[in-house]
Amino acid sequence: MDAVKTPGQVRCVIVTPEKAVADEVCDFVALPMYDGEVGIAPLRRPLIGRLGFGELRTRKGNVVHHWYVDGGFVQVRNDVVTVLTSKAMKATDIKIEAAQASLAEAQKPANTPEGIDANLNAQERARAQIRVAQKAAGTPATH
Repeated sequence: MDAVKTPGQVRCVIVTPEKAVADEVCDFVALPMYDGEVGIAPLRRPLIGRLGFGELRTRKGNVVHHWYVDGGFVQVRNDVVTVLTSKAMKATDIKIEAAQASLAEAQKPANTPEGIDANLNAQERARAQIRVAQKAAGTPATH
């Protein structure tokens, strides 16, 4: 984990309840916020926000890393982006078949309003994982 930051860069730290999964220095970070996407560049004013689920991207030079994050919170302060999330996965670690199986399971009919909401939420999360994995692999999106 490369954590030595130079001027004109930001440090991105991704933390789950189990461990810190990333600590990298980059030029730019894109985050899936609850109500859209936000980009973080060096010298960004302080920010605290609620994350949605979807793709988190870091870019250093021409190298882009793709992550799936499952909601949580972000704090930006002094060129450090701290992401607190219940789940973070490198796009290359996402098993598309497993995400497709989760999507199929979530598409089964539910009998209660709570079950319907849970299924819709699970469908959106599975689709987001599939999109992140496909985008990182350079394959066309199918969901």
